[in-house]
Amino acid sequence: MQNFDYQTPTRLIFGKGVVEKLPEVMGQFGKKILLTYGGGSIKKIGLYDKVKELLKDFEIYELSDIQPNPKYDPSVLDGVKICKENNIDVILAVGGGSVLDCSKAIATGAKYDGDPWDLISYKAFATDSIPIVDIITLAATGSEYDSGGVISRTETNDKIGYIDPHNFPLVSFLDPTYTFTVSKKQTAAGCADAMNHIMEQYFCEDSTILNDGFMEAGLKSLMVNAKKCLENPEDYTARAEMMLTCTYGCNGIYSLGNSQTGWPLHGMEHALSAYYDITHGEGLAIITPRWMEHVLSEKTVDRFVKYGVNVFGIDANQDKFEIAKKAIQATYDFFVSVGIPMNLKAVGIDESRIDEMAHHVAVNEGLDKAWAPLTEKDIADIFRASL
Repeated sequence: MQNFDYQTPTRLIFGKGVVEKLPEVMGQFGKKILLTYGGGSIKKIGLYDKVKELLKDFEIYELSDIQPNPKYDPSVLDGVKICKENNIDVILAVGGGSVLDCSKAIATGAKYDGDPWDLISYKAFATDSIPIVDIITLAATGSEYDSGGVISRTETNDKIGYIDPHNFPLVSFLDPTYTFTVSKKQTAAGCADAMNHIMEQYFCEDSTILNDGFMEAGLKSLMVNAKKCLENPEDYTARAEMMLTCTYGCNGIYSLGNSQTGWPLHGMEHALSAYYDITHGEGLAIITPRWMEHVLSEKTVDRFVKYGVNVFGIDANQDKFEIAKKAIQATYDFFVSVGIPMNLKAVGIDESRIDEMAHHVAVNEGLDKAWAPLTEKDIADIFRASL
């Protein structure tokens, strides 16, 4: 077991109707609120009006239209400007992980005198931030319980995972009923994203029985409950369990004491969605089984065997490579079963920029040090296999 130093400051408030506690929570941080949200889904489900009514005694400024794969320009820069000009006390992010990721970059950028991109690109490090509270409406990224966020800079095709301890939300409201109206496409993509969060921690050199069991249960929970949510979008029990499983995704709790893996799938997918602005979870699902096939070897096969036997129930009394291949096929088949298009051409990506993206990943993501090291050629081969 590896050494670790772990702390999370985030308070989770989970369940039906918990948003009623919003005035009490927000009052701890001040009166001036920046309300951040996306394309308007929170208005369609009545959550926007609910929040405005609950916070009628507060001074609210708004930043709307935050996009999936949130953009540095305009969203982060606009949010930083609002915060600085109005001395914002606290940010309230309402929506999915992209809204919260963007809000994290705003929170530290507003307390920094230079270009906020310095912080996102690790040229400088935050010393302070505006407190963040969130109301999550999509089960996927786990951003509500971690210190990271992913920000895209369109003009340079950069999509960077920005991690800083100042980025932890102080309070996260998780009401599964707000996920009832999430589309089938986004429900499936959210499941794929969360599964990859777990798998990229699972496939490692050094692990424990405890962590393996936790992650294997998490994967099974996501697969079972995603299908239930697709069959009945208002299945509260399924939505609730899926939401909590996603929440654990990236805050480290699944893998405390495990060795690092390099997160190769996220490293590669960041290029796909930076260059083509595709749905993140779909991009991950497409490349996952191709990565698995590519890295399967004598060195890695035992891990795939454990994954296949404990997650998919594959008979352990078979040749280990046969078990591994069945596990990879089962992973592919699950993504197909929830409606994810399983090739890059289906999401608008062709051969033309494969080498360019592979080079970008190889230079920026450090995957030569991953659990199964990847060269630039390896990355390009995986992309091509995914076409």
